Order: sequence, then C-alpha cells, then structure tokens
Amino acid sequence: MNIARHPELLDRLAAAWAVGTLHGGARRRFEQQAREHATVRTAALLWQERMSSLTELQPGVQPPPRVWTRIHQQVQAERALVQGRAPVPREAAAPWWQRLGLWQGMGLTGAFATAAALGVALNLNSQLGQTRTELTAQLQGLQAEPAAMPRADYVAVLNDNQASAAVLVTFDPVRRQLHLQRVGSFQEAEDRSLQLWALPPGSGPRSLGVLTRERLLQLATDPAVVNGVPTLAISLEPRGGVPEAGGPTGPVLFKGALIQRQI
Repeated sequence: MNIARHPELLDRLAAAWAVGTLHGGARRRFEQQAREHATVRTAALLWQERMSSLTELQPGVQPPPRVWTRIHQQVQAERALVQGRAPVPREAAAPWWQRLGLWQGMGLTGAFATAAALGVALNLNSQLGQTRTELTAQLQGLQAEPAAMPRADYVAVLNDNQASAAVLVTFDPVRRQLHLQRVGSFQEAEDRSLQLWALPPGSGPRSLGVLTRERLLQLATDPAVVNGVPTLAISLEPRGGVPEAGGPTGPVLFKGALIQRQI
C-alpha cells in the first residue's frame, strides 16, 4: 500500500517512526517508502524536526533534595527503634498476661507507631501536594508550547541529483518565516554561498535569501512570495549571493516540490 495516498495514516506512522515506537517490519517498510516517495520522506523529516525541538526545550528534572533527606531520616529512626528494643526476660515469675510492663511497652510501641504513621502520612501528603503543584505547572508549560511552536503550513524536501534529501524547508505564514534545516552532508566552500529560490509558474526565479553555514536557519519571507509557488531550488553562488534580477548564476544543487499541508 502506498501510504503517501493516506495523509492521516502517514502522519501517524511518521510520528511513531520519529518517536521510536515503530519497530520491526513496519519500520523497515516505512523507511523503504520514505526512500521512494518524497511525500513520505517529508513527513518523516518534519516529525523528526518536531521531536528534536521538543527534547531541546525540555529541561532535566531531578528529585528535590528534601525527599532524600526525609527518606534517610525515616530509615535512621526505624533502625534506632529496632536496636533499642529490649528482650522480655524468660525467668519472670508472673504469667505474660499479668506483666504490666509488657502492656505498657505495647502501649508505648503502638503510640509510637501511630505517631510515626501520622508523620509519614503528613510528609507524604505534603510531598504529594507539592508534586501536584509542580506537575500542574509543567502541564501548563507543555500546553503552552504548541502555540509557541512554529507552524508548518508549507513543506518541501530539497533533494540532490541522486534524490537524497539535503534541506528540509517549512514555511510559517503567521510568523512570516521560512525554516530551513540541513539534513545532508553538503558544505559549501568558504568563498561560496547557497541561495534559495522560488520558482513560480510563468515568471522568473525569485530569491528567498542566502543560507548561512548553520544547520538551522530562519528567513523572513512575505507569504505572497510563497503562495502558489510549486517548486523551490537552491543554487551555488559567489559568497553573499547574487541579485534576484539575474536569477541563479551557479549550478542548481537541490530542488523539490513545495507542498501546502492541510491543516
């Protein structure tokens, strides 16, 4: 089955692939289709970018030091209690049910156990309340993250002549930003620059900007320049790029279809 014809299934499989829950034959079949179909490859790279962004934003979480302190104190208290118990003398003349000390000891032990249980319950209740507050704050932060994340209404995977993915491009029309991520190994020389072009139908190429050497890049772009453009391309130009009027002067290294996603 060509999953590229089923957008919802493709999105779920791409997400599972990026998270790592897609295993065995299903993962191999998905990767095979990603190599053969640009749409599948685009979905996989897009979800991979989302996952990497989330892991970069999430800070590490360590248990508060007071938790380990309380555990240590409770263990020490129980150990001291066990070591401090005295054995009942076997040579006592009176029957065990008539020994007042035994009942007093049991009463004290029961009172101590009750107090200890009450203390543990209060500590646990306090910890649970604080943990609930921390989890609520984290949940609110996670709920706010999707709104802060850039949208990807337009997606393109720019491939080289061997159909290998080189650059993943997404466009957020709300923030008016193009997001580019290099996924290939190509690196231009010091005296050369990569320049991104829109190839609208019926008119000449329009420059969308010059790429820096970083793997992640954002370019401010007017949505009117992107809307209706079927193809993007990247050419190799002199350092700093060339004017838009003359179009690309160097070889076109990467090219791919610009797809508008159904949001």
